[in-house]
Amino acid sequence: MKVIIAHNRYASGQPSGENTIVDVEVAQLASAGVEVVPFLRSSDEIAGFSLAGKIMLPLSPFYNAGSQRALHALLRTHRPDVLHLHNPYPLLSPWVIRTAHRHGVPVIQTVHNYRQVCASGLYFRDGQVCRDCAGRRFGLPAITHACYRGSRAQSIIMAGTLAMHRPTWHSVDHYIALTTAIADHLRQFGISEERITVKPNAVADPGPPPPDPGEGFLFAARLTVEKGLGPLLEAWRGHPVGSFGTLRIAGDGPQRPLAEEAAAERADVEYLGQCDPERMRAAMRAASCVVATPLWHDVLPTVAIEALACGRPVLATRMGGLPFIVGESDDHPAGWVVDPTPDAIASGLATANASIRRAPVGHDGQGAQGGVGMAARRRYEQRFTPQVVTGRLVEIYSRVALG
Repeated sequence: MKVIIAHNRYASGQPSGENTIVDVEVAQLASAGVEVVPFLRSSDEIAGFSLAGKIMLPLSPFYNAGSQRALHALLRTHRPDVLHLHNPYPLLSPWVIRTAHRHGVPVIQTVHNYRQVCASGLYFRDGQVCRDCAGRRFGLPAITHACYRGSRAQSIIMAGTLAMHRPTWHSVDHYIALTTAIADHLRQFGISEERITVKPNAVADPGPPPPDPGEGFLFAARLTVEKGLGPLLEAWRGHPVGSFGTLRIAGDGPQRPLAEEAAAERADVEYLGQCDPERMRAAMRAASCVVATPLWHDVLPTVAIEALACGRPVLATRMGGLPFIVGESDDHPAGWVVDPTPDAIASGLATANASIRRAPVGHDGQGAQGGVGMAARRRYEQRFTPQVVTGRLVEIYSRVALG
């Protein structure tokens, strides 16, 4: 099996989980015996463009001639079984789908956001969920509200790109939806059920969960409005100091002052700043529960999967892929799911804290908090290990290649 992995890497100044996921996936596929041919460009290249290149850059999402020439050469040389596309913007363009089809190569795309429909890819605007462009052939609201990078000019380009490439997206041979919520998004976009497979990302196994149950809660995310730090802190302030142990906040971003102010105000809030992977893993193991409270339909927050791998349950808002990660509809879910409001989060904190405190400590190495910790680790092992996820991906490749 030979696969071209196509991905426009996000700029290094904007840490991207999607870049990491692609890198990990490439390594996992190679370990599984798949021959991977990378077709990668990076938004970091833009800074080195000539004046002429920068002038032409706005046209790149529509059609990037250099990328198409390079892909034509790659397809002729390697004759892959499939092309697997992740992010095409801005330097690849969805036109790579048409280029692959000209060579008779089927295309699979992993959908990491909502950019078949939404210019920003988030379904989120002005602090709340927005679907104003859903169902429209042309996203005029995206232009009105300057949804793409806060620029009406750039929003015109992205809205135009989405309109022009609507048939291109409908021609993709098979879609990988990271969660059931993304599958719903694709169906609403007009993609038939048989062309969608739900397959989440994997995270590396950190080893057996720690033997102790941990203490308090951990919030780890980029500190932006849509990640929900504000409502979480409002919910936390609704309880007396020390009621639920310590709330540790990891990450950086525009809302960093909120975290710093909360840590200065209350003895039960600690701001950890930006953490490298080793420090993040230590913080996760030190906590009893990981909190993920996005206000937008966050597709597949890696931090929640990492929590399950560490045997830590997740308190999550009912947004995007989080109910899927937690297994809300399972008999033994790996945490708790609440509405994205301060009152609901406050109630969820109390419920999670009470459940964790009364749960027996596990004795089999599979979960420090007994039932809920074991459920977290078990869900990880069943759904999110590299072995499980890579096996499913190879099956998808084989099925699509055979037509």
